[in-house]
Amino acid sequence: MSSVFFDIDGTLWDRNMTIPESTKKAIRELKEHGVYTFLNSGRARAFIQNPRLLELGFDGIVSGCGTSVNFRGKELVYHKISPELLDKTLRILKKYGMPVILEGRDFQYVDESDFAKDPFLDMLKREIGQSLLGISDNPMKWEASKFSAVILRENYKEALAELSPWYHFLVHEERVVEGVPKGFSKATGIQAVCEYLNIAREDTYAFGDSVNDLDMLRYAGYGIAMGNGSQEAKEAADYVTDDIHGDGIYHACKRFSLI
Repeated sequence: MSSVFFDIDGTLWDRNMTIPESTKKAIRELKEHGVYTFLNSGRARAFIQNPRLLELGFDGIVSGCGTSVNFRGKELVYHKISPELLDKTLRILKKYGMPVILEGRDFQYVDESDFAKDPFLDMLKREIGQSLLGISDNPMKWEASKFSAVILRENYKEALAELSPWYHFLVHEERVVEGVPKGFSKATGIQAVCEYLNIAREDTYAFGDSVNDLDMLRYAGYGIAMGNGSQEAKEAADYVTDDIHGDGIYHACKRFSLI
C-alpha cells in the first residue's frame, strides 16, 4: 500500500488559493486506486479549515510540521508547547522586535497591533474566524504547537540562537521564520503514519515546494518537488515535476504509476 503526502501552499494551491482541476483529478484517482492521501503542512491544524481543501477527502492530516498527525479523525500525534516555554519564547521574540503568531490545533494567536495593515491578518480572519485569538488577551492560556515570526531586523539570528535549545527553525525567503519544537518535522509526521498503517517508507511519496518541505522530500521514498518550487526543494527531491499550473501533481502521479 502506498501513501502520498501533499504540502498545501505552492503545491496543492497557489497564492490565490486556487487548486488546479488536474490536481483534484489526481487526488480522486489516487483514492480510486486505494492510495492513502494526506495533507502534510507547516500550517497548524487550526489554519486548515478551508472547505476547498477538506472536500478533496484526504485520509489524514499532518499539520504544524509534524506536531499534529491524524488519520481519519483518529489523533496519532499531538505536541503542545508548555505555556511556560511559550511565555519565554514570546519575551525573547519581543526583545528582538519580531511579531509572532502562535499556531495550535484549535486556535491561532496574534496581537493585531503587531500586524497592522498586513493583508495576512485579514486572510487569517477570513480563513479561521473565531479560532483566531489575541496573544495578550489569553496570557498563559495558549494552546500552540509551533510559531511563526516576522523578520524585521538583521539581529533575528540572535533571537534564534537564544531559542535554539527548544526549537529548530525554517527561514523563508519572505522574511518569515517558523519555529518548530525539536524532534518534530514533516518527516516525523510521515514516520508516524507509516508506523500506524504499517506502510514501508519506500512506499511513500511527498510533494512540496519550499524550505519547510526539505525534511519531507528527503525522508519519503520518493520526494517530488514542484516545478515552481525553490531551488533548495528541487535539490532535496528525487524528482522535479511541472509547476502547479502545468499539471505537475497529475503528471508526477502518472510518472510513478500511482494512477
